[in-house]
Amino acid sequence: VQLQASGGGLVQAGGSLRLSCAASGRTSSVYTWGWFRQAPRKEREFVAAISGSGGTTNYADSVKGRFTISRDVAKATIYLQMNSLKPEDTAVYYCASSYWATQMIADFGSWGQGTLVTVSS
Repeated sequence: VQLQASGGGLVQAGGSLRLSCAASGRTSSVYTWGWFRQAPRKEREFVAAISGSGGTTNYADSVKGRFTISRDVAKATIYLQMNSLKPEDTAVYYCASSYWATQMIADFGSWGQGTLVTVSS
């Protein structure tokens, strides 16, 4: 599976952004699509995940109620709608895919190149 993330940028605190992740290849075999982020001098962390069927979603506690993950099967694209952004959301955001039901970074075998989100205070 090949992934390409886009949609990052600079936004003020309280604002919104929508990230997109275009997928190609063996997408029908993917069990879980995920978004992760890595802030400067911090480890990469889980943000959100959605099952291949779209029926199950999971979120990190830090983004619950503010971020929404979704997918468009026809466009083979996964989205991350981010509302009420905070400066601590500043990070490079990565989309990824896994053949398992998981949130573990090590279980995601395909990764996009990352897109930078900067939230100013």
